[in-house]
Amino acid sequence: MTGYKKIAIVYDWMDKWGGVERVLLTLNEMFPKATFFTSYYNPKKAYWAKHLNINQSFIGKIPKFIKDSRIFSVILYPLAFESFNFNDFDLVISVTSSYAKSIITSPNTKHICYLLTPTRFLWSHQDDYLKKYVQYANFYIKYLKNWDLIAAQRPDKIISISETVSRRCEKYYGRESGVVYPPFDLEYWKNIRNIISDIKFQPDKKWQSDLRSKILNSKFYLIVSRLEPYKKIDLVISLFKKFKKKLLIVGEGTQRNYLRSISDDNIHFFSKLTDLELGFLYSKAEALLMPQEEDFGYVSLEAQFFGCPVIAFGKGGAVETVIEDKTGILFNNQNVGDLRQAVERFEMIKYNLKLNMPKLVPSNLKRFSKMDFIKNFLNCIE
Repeated sequence: MTGYKKIAIVYDWMDKWGGVERVLLTLNEMFPKATFFTSYYNPKKAYWAKHLNINQSFIGKIPKFIKDSRIFSVILYPLAFESFNFNDFDLVISVTSSYAKSIITSPNTKHICYLLTPTRFLWSHQDDYLKKYVQYANFYIKYLKNWDLIAAQRPDKIISISETVSRRCEKYYGRESGVVYPPFDLEYWKNIRNIISDIKFQPDKKWQSDLRSKILNSKFYLIVSRLEPYKKIDLVISLFKKFKKKLLIVGEGTQRNYLRSISDDNIHFFSKLTDLELGFLYSKAEALLMPQEEDFGYVSLEAQFFGCPVIAFGKGGAVETVIEDKTGILFNNQNVGDLRQAVERFEMIKYNLKLNMPKLVPSNLKRFSKMDFIKNFLNCIE
């Protein structure tokens, strides 16, 4: 597929499943002999990676409680990635939202960075992560910012996942970058939809009865997200505690227990769903809620594919993936008042929105097709 004989793919950590992991699998299809490098690999949580050739750093051997605290163990991650040796590789592709771009390569090895976003907790979302630590660690944060800026100069070329990320890259790192949208595998999702459309399809028994009793007998709204501070899930919970509408939250993350603790009986949490189960929920939901400023927003494409409108914060990736008033509603400020107005507006126009979506979604999703990703990515690395 390329003239490169030996290729490495570097990712921050392999311990979950999400939109970025779909990108890694596509890269593996493109470069099946590539070797993967990461700070640490959790085979139970990253079950999707079991067939890959993976090298993990020394972080994989340190106690779990240290590596799980990514903010407090930040000094280890630069050391981990800078310790990898890529002298035998012709091409290295780093896929990163933090440390993987910091790898050190020789002049004979080409380093392409597929940038998910500049390091969130240092730049665009520092307050969400570090607000309570700033007074204690201000000097250290400045040191990390300086290190991150230096690390961002190491790739020979940066490719951003969206126009939003490209602008951040120039703002924080002073580097221009082209844009290649992540791959949305239309054929894969068509197959999922066909199975769901079969009248005999039922969700997995382990959650079917619970889901039916709590959700499917009434209308519900949906969140599919990592449960992290910058995702602003607490904003939606605050609204739905007042609304008393049913809300289903699908995802895992560091805030899961906290978010459950502030929720009422009309809010339900699920995790570890298959794509069949997820597609089933998209097809039944009133709308998908995205209160966060997304780097890209892969789940908004999934939702639209299944005819589920998106109510999203009108900044970041959602502006690039959602067609306002046609495949979803965008709101201007991340507060309960604006979100409430967006939901109420959606309730007024949802019939026409859902009626017209089948005509608009196919052409919208083609912009993010897997084939376009492969073609555009290959053009960028040559």
